[in-house]
Amino acid sequence: MATVATNLLSWEQVNRLDEVLSAAVPVHGRGNFPTLEVRLKDIVARVRSCLELSGVPVKDVRLNGSTASHVLVEDASWSYKDLDVIFRVDLPRESAFQLVRDVVLGTLLDFLPDGVNTERITAVTLKDAYVQKLVKVNTEQDRWSLISLCNHNGRNVELKFVDMLRRQFEFSVDSFQIVLDSVLAYYALAHEPMSSSFHPSVLIATRRPEEIRGGGLLKYCNLLVRDFRPTDVEEFKVLERYMCSRFFIDFPDVGEQQRKVEAYLHSHFVGLEERHKYDYLMILRRVVDDSTVCLMGHERRQTLNLISVLAYHVLAEQNAIPDASSITCYYQPAAYVRDHNFSNYYVANQNIPTWLPCN
Repeated sequence: MATVATNLLSWEQVNRLDEVLSAAVPVHGRGNFPTLEVRLKDIVARVRSCLELSGVPVKDVRLNGSTASHVLVEDASWSYKDLDVIFRVDLPRESAFQLVRDVVLGTLLDFLPDGVNTERITAVTLKDAYVQKLVKVNTEQDRWSLISLCNHNGRNVELKFVDMLRRQFEFSVDSFQIVLDSVLAYYALAHEPMSSSFHPSVLIATRRPEEIRGGGLLKYCNLLVRDFRPTDVEEFKVLERYMCSRFFIDFPDVGEQQRKVEAYLHSHFVGLEERHKYDYLMILRRVVDDSTVCLMGHERRQTLNLISVLAYHVLAEQNAIPDASSITCYYQPAAYVRDHNFSNYYVANQNIPTWLPCN
């Protein structure tokens, strides 16, 4: 069993966490439904309170994904996306899933603007208006659900309710999760803002990246394209092999790999960040090419070709494919053209350059 270690956030990191949890995030409604202004700390606290009042104890609440990355490392080029929150709960039967869904949707009523008549607004109406994605998995090995609230800018509020997973870090593209219980308790009990001398102790649970789903490979390449650099190059070369192996164990089929990479591009490169897609794919291709040791030759070529095709499509989408009429391509003469005993070809009595233009 893998070791899960815990550490404390610094004051600077706690301060960034407070900013994230206190910032208003628009939840966009469909049709005539108004946009909700939601602070993460408010909706998390209300959902937790309502769950516990309804008989569903919450073991703890955690933040992960790109938002957790932002909390740990402040960087001007880094922009977090979905606000991923995990509630660890017991979901022993089907009715528990239904209760969780009803609690979250009922909580949205509290965020509707003043003056909105809520008497005829049902849970189904709220789901259709504000829920981007609704997932439920209930098997012998996996019991969890996901409710994603819509944001047109790609910053969805994603509330995940996890009872049991084959891998505890199933959702995390990072190898860490920030435990929010202490900071939520601070909001509920403290009467003054946080400061460097008075703030809660916040735990971060870390785990080896090669043991999470997908190995953290896609996130690692995302960090590289944003100019993050390994502190120890040789150590990260070893980790790259672990990440690639884990990725291909979890996504062995090239179709699965394509869906996973395309979904990652769609959710992590939005707006101005679309310009990084091509460079990201080139970095991913390099890491896969350099560090994959678990694939047969033809499987490796399939994956590398897939990434190249995706990169070409990105250039086409961005109208970045150069005009072929302005390109001079070159070919290398075959070795036998220098062999004067090769009589089937006429070779001019001149020096032949290493590369010739094809005009």
